[in-house]
This record gives sequence, structure tokens and C-alpha cells, in this order.
Amino acid sequence: MPAGESFYITTPIYYPSDVPHIGHGYTSVAVDALARWHRQGGDDTWMLTGTDEHGQKMLRAAAANNVTPQEWVDKLVTESWFPLLETLDVANDDFIRTTQERHEKNVQTFFQRLYDRGYIYAGEYEALYCVGCEEFKPESEIVDGTGPFEGLKVCAIHSKPLELLQEKNYFFKLSEFQDRLLELYRTRPDFVRPDSARNEVVSFVSQGLKDLSISRSTFDWGIPLPWDESHVIYVWVDALLNYATAVGYGSDQETFDRRWPAYHVVGKDILRFHAVIWPALLMAAGLEVPQGVFAHGWLLVGGEKMSKSKLTGIAPTEITDVFGSDAYRYYFLSAIAFGQDGSFSWEDLSARYQAELANGFGNLASRTTAMIQKYFDGVVPEPADYTEKDLEIQQIVADAASKADASIEQFRIDEAISSIWTIVDALNGYITANEPWALAKQSNSGDEAQRGRLGTVLYTCAEGLRALAVLLSPIMPQSTEKLWVALGAAAELGALQDQPIREAGAWGVLRPGSTVTALAPLFPRVEQTA
Repeated sequence: MPAGESFYITTPIYYPSDVPHIGHGYTSVAVDALARWHRQGGDDTWMLTGTDEHGQKMLRAAAANNVTPQEWVDKLVTESWFPLLETLDVANDDFIRTTQERHEKNVQTFFQRLYDRGYIYAGEYEALYCVGCEEFKPESEIVDGTGPFEGLKVCAIHSKPLELLQEKNYFFKLSEFQDRLLELYRTRPDFVRPDSARNEVVSFVSQGLKDLSISRSTFDWGIPLPWDESHVIYVWVDALLNYATAVGYGSDQETFDRRWPAYHVVGKDILRFHAVIWPALLMAAGLEVPQGVFAHGWLLVGGEKMSKSKLTGIAPTEITDVFGSDAYRYYFLSAIAFGQDGSFSWEDLSARYQAELANGFGNLASRTTAMIQKYFDGVVPEPADYTEKDLEIQQIVADAASKADASIEQFRIDEAISSIWTIVDALNGYITANEPWALAKQSNSGDEAQRGRLGTVLYTCAEGLRALAVLLSPIMPQSTEKLWVALGAAAELGALQDQPIREAGAWGVLRPGSTVTALAPLFPRVEQTA
């Protein structure tokens, strides 16, 4: 995208009824990395995350804990969800809670608009409802129960009995938007990504859409409908509006015009809400549909999707306490093709940490800074004439930077990291081939030519690390900041997060004469995993 354009990106709005697991963390760091990249690219970037706090499940949990729903959600958000962002170094610009007045008031404004435009009507509804999903279940997600639930209909996701609900509800005329949605998917093929997600959505909508129940009247923990306060707005529909209310819909038109529309990154299990219902609601209100919806895969542990009820949920701190937040971010963003399911194992994490971070990137940084300190008294040397091998490194850096940026545009963070890592591998090979320790020995014997060659080799390594620090800063903000300072770049070039990332591949940015300081291991040895 051209620099300076608006880049508004959101995580899903998390349901805080349980503590966060590594799947929530995966989504959050992916969105954060994309936002950081665009921010450093000079785009008008805004990253939103938040919590979805209404609904029947939350009401029941609060009652079970003898507190009000508001007290319950306040406790969950404060004790679990704010700390998640800190643990994983997520630099979100805003955090919206659906119990905030800025959200509730403007959700009512939105639905009054739909009602006034004739897209909402009253009707009777009877269907099987899953409290865990907060959703009336389609036939495809209803299965026959087994064991203690034999003879009952259960949710295919939660394996728990469904409740037959019969109540007067208000409905949104979703069925009227089938053709407009199919036209959207046809004219904007990248509206839903990856292709597997797009194909699923097109297939679903092509089979026909039913009108959507958008209210509940059997409990009151939610946002009242403005024209009928005996009903509260269905939790999922209320939640979708956060993406608009957070940037001023209904209250700050100037900010809304500046930020909207957004890119949404979601788990594939909530794809239909975001790629079907949400754009239809926006069309009905006369607003622009999102820029796009990207559905990532599931994190699998032992071959199963993580689940609190099946005890396969892993808290992010179980990883960060051992390996650090940068390793968490690097591992999940590089080891899994973004958009596909990925399997997590401690063995794979530990192996990649040692091979790619400690022995690859970390060792490259340590020995380069150590050799500059040893052979040039901690001052970045002036390069002499570049040879073909040096120019190869320069080309690798330039190519890696441009390919990484192109991959980020496609939301393929894993491919971006893979491109950037060619610099790490190339520089490690370059050091082995050029043997700076041998050059130093020869220059100490009075060979001035070898002294010049040694300066060129170490400048090439240092400048390659400068590019790596910039390119990897959206992925690993802590270790790259330490490297940036050790290279003397902070003193000479300014803050790392202010470096223009789309120009990171240019050569000769690190100034000879910069002072290099000692660098502790970026990725210390980990003797044992959890």
C-alpha cells in the first residue's frame, strides 16, 4: 500500500469468560506485528483489540460466582486480558470493552438506523442454542449426544447439550443481501483470505441466507434495543459493532472517516460472522464494508484445537517465562503458515529457539559486536573496496526487505520472516567464508590490505545487522532494541521504531565511527523446557 494511507487493523474481540491461552496470544501478536510493520512504513496505523462482555454465558458465570456481571467482567479483564498484552509486548492503540458507554450508546444508534431503514422486523423464533458459543446452531453443528448426553442434541464444538429456545425476537433481513455479498466476493476476490476461507464463505452464501435473530428477551445482560427495551441485542451482533464504535461511529465522524474501513484478523471458527453478517449489516446501514477479513487457522495441541474443557489450553506465560516474549512471537509467527492450522509442541519450540534464535540470529549479533570491539576498539570500521561476495550480501539484504514487505501486504507474516532470515543465514555463512579472525591476525603482522579487508567484512556484518534489527523489530521488539543500541545505531540514527521499514534494505545507513557496546546474549541458553 502507498505510504501514509490509513491502515486500521483489529483482533477479534475476545470473550473473557476463560483465561487467555496461546491461541489468543497467537492472534494478538500477529495483528500487532502487522500493525508495527505498517506503522514503521509510515502508514496512518491504528490497532484495536478488546473484550466482548455481554451475553448469557457471562451472566451465568457471574451468578455462579455471586457477583454482578459488571463486577465479573471487570475482574476478568483486569486480571487476565490486560496482562496478556503486556506479557506479549502488544502495542495496541486502543482497547475497547463492549460495556463502555462509547460502545453501548452507538450500537443503539446503529440499530435504530437499521430499524428506521426497514431492515429489522419482529417475529417468533425457535431453535437450538449453545450457551458456550452464544449462538443458535446451524444443522451442520448439531450432533447426537453420547455417554451421559445420549438421546440429546449437542454442540459439535463444545460437546454439550443444546437448549431449545422459543421466544419473540427481532430479525435482521440478512436474506436480502445474498446477491450483494456474492457480488462483493466476486469483484473483490481478496476481501476474504486465504482462498480456502473465501471458498467456504462463497459456498455458504450461495446456498441461501436466512434472516438473523438480533435480539434476546429472556435476560437483560446486554444492550437494550432503543425502540423496545424489553429486548437486548444479541451478543454477537453487539460485538461486531466494536470495530466501528471504537473509531468514532455515531460520535466522532471525523475520526471514523479517517480510520474506517478496517482489516479484520479472526480465527476461522468465527469467519462467517465477519465475512457474511458483518458486511451485510454495514451495507444495510449505508456504510463501507471492511477492507478485508483474514481468517487464520487453529493452533493444535496433540492434534486437537485448544479447549479449556479438554484441558489443552496453554497459558502464554508458560512459554514466555522460559523462552521470553520475543521467542514466543517469533515461533508462532514463523513456524505456522499464516492462514493454516498449526501444531504446537514444546520440542519444536525448543529446537527452533536453539537453532534459529540462539545459534542463528543471536550468535551472529554477539560475535559481530564482539569482533568490532576486539579488532576496532568498539568503533564501526570504514569499509574499503567491496568485492563480489560483499555485493552479494548487499543484494540479499535488498531482496529480503522488498520480499518481506510484499509478503506483509498479503498478510503472510511467516513468508516475510522467511525472507528476512535469508540475511541471517547469508551473514553467518559470510563470516565463516571470510574468517575475520584470520584477517585480524594477518593485519596485526603489518598487512594493511588485510586490515582494510577486515574493516569491510565487519562493516558488512554490522550493516546487515542494522537491516535485520529494523526488519525484525515488528516481530521481536525486545531483542532488536538491544541490538540497535549495541550497534550504536540509537545514538546515531534515532529510535528503532522510527526507522522507515520499507527503506531497510538500502545499504550504507549505519555510519562508520558509531560506537559499538557489549551485547549480552539475545537468546540465552535454555537448559530445560516446562
